[in-house]
Amino acid sequence: MNSSHPQCSALHIKRLGLLGGSFNPIHRGHLTIANLVREQLQLDRVLFIPTGDPPHKRGGSLAPAPERLEMVRLAIAGSPYFEVSDIEVNRTGKSYTIDTVQELQQQYGPSTELFFIIGLDAFLDFPDWKEPRKLLRACRFVVVPRPGHSFRSLARLPLLPNLESHGLDQLDSGNLIRLDIPIPSGPGIICLPLTPCPISSSAIRQAIKGGATLANLLPAPVESYILRHSLYQEDRYRTHI
Repeated sequence: MNSSHPQCSALHIKRLGLLGGSFNPIHRGHLTIANLVREQLQLDRVLFIPTGDPPHKRGGSLAPAPERLEMVRLAIAGSPYFEVSDIEVNRTGKSYTIDTVQELQQQYGPSTELFFIIGLDAFLDFPDWKEPRKLLRACRFVVVPRPGHSFRSLARLPLLPNLESHGLDQLDSGNLIRLDIPIPSGPGIICLPLTPCPISSSAIRQAIKGGATLANLLPAPVESYILRHSLYQEDRYRTHI
């Protein structure tokens, strides 16, 4: 089921992955990571959560939230394990992850365990998020690799004091397939050394703008939607940002 209303299937979901992002646009790398994490952690579903439009508009090429939401819907339509949520798209004002997680906890109830899937690069900025310690107590984080970043860099995070670097080195060298980091009063952190995704949304946007081939980087329905609506081909977003 690819619903924007999680309540409809909440009773059947015990292990729910959360994958947030701008999805500007969603690409095959996002789907691959979601599938790999779902399989390795035996998740019942993965919920894609596109961000809304930023409250403080900035220059760039961020497609409007309704279009990014629709592209996610198109991308996951063929998978029974993926769903999409418009929880952040519909939120007014500034949107924080802690608000999203708490709202999802209420929607799904205490019997559903939440697994927040996040790239290593983003997790390194985690101490700057709103109420990071509360977030670590609220859900389990699943950290996956990003090109140019090493798991060893987690040892410098102030939120993870006394973290042994040996296990992190083993992840980086490929000698460890999973590392669980305990968190006091929280479900903990799982590090999965999946193959880093070489695809980036920014590179795809540049390719589209330059008229280059996408080389199957996008699900076919998403590519068709982008071409049909002339997304990312010029600075048409300046009024939205």
